[in-house]
Amino acid sequence: MNILVVSSSANGDASVSNGLVGRFVESVREHERAVNIVTRDVGAHPLPHLTNETVAAIKGAPVTPAELEARNLSDELIAELQQADVIVIASPMYNFGISSTLKSWFDHVARAGVTFRYTENGPEGLLKGKKTVAILSRAGFYSEGPGSVMDGQEPYLRAMLGFIGLDDVAWIRAEKLAFGPEAAGQAIEEAAEALGLIARDALPLAA
Repeated sequence: MNILVVSSSANGDASVSNGLVGRFVESVREHERAVNIVTRDVGAHPLPHLTNETVAAIKGAPVTPAELEARNLSDELIAELQQADVIVIASPMYNFGISSTLKSWFDHVARAGVTFRYTENGPEGLLKGKKTVAILSRAGFYSEGPGSVMDGQEPYLRAMLGFIGLDDVAWIRAEKLAFGPEAAGQAIEEAAEALGLIARDALPLAA
């Protein structure tokens, strides 16, 4: 089984989402020995944002050295996705949305004719048949109630993952992290337990 982990926190070892990824990987290795895990940490190693000098690498035909370099990076990131049986996206909420580093990752992997295509019925994702686990960490409570209107994180991830064909997604939310130590600890443990169940029951079926 090939698993791609894309983490995006700027907080390193202090990150809740990174901590949950670590516990998930431990659970996976407990239940599945024949596993290859590729980690792309765009929080610790940010990808360059697309600019006027590099956007042709994604939307056009690259010619200049900068464009060709950006195309090579895009190819590398897309290859990691294509080779993965399971994709894990770890996303902390920053200002009600995803981090800019994760947004840049999506900008590099969403390429027409490669990860999606346009049809008479609209765009079609091409990365089908893969299991995705989305780990969301949030200081507040946004999955329901009054705070849900402020959630620009999960709707964006749902849209982008579905856009490139990743529509089999398990959503794991660690919320209320700023509601005090007890609430935060409970949220983290509940998320870790849910991830453990996925590692035990769902992932072997995805290989």
